[in-house]
Amino acid sequence: MIVGNSVSHSHIKTKRRFYPNLQTKKFFIEEEGKWITLKVSAAGLRNINKKGLYACIQEAREKGYLEK
Repeated sequence: MIVGNSVSHSHIKTKRRFYPNLQTKKFFIEEEGKWITLKVSAAGLRNINKKGLYACIQEAREKGYLEK
């Protein structure tokens, strides 16, 4: 989450928050033969398309984001 300002037409600034674009997606892991549900950002989906699902899951497990 990033914090910034909403600026009106009269340039009155009020605080606002920028949230990540999260999507709940269900993926099938062929190597393990099971389905997994992940809450991933749009950037994360592009990473999965680029590297492959299994490589991204292994990387997340090494960093401690997913249980083994």
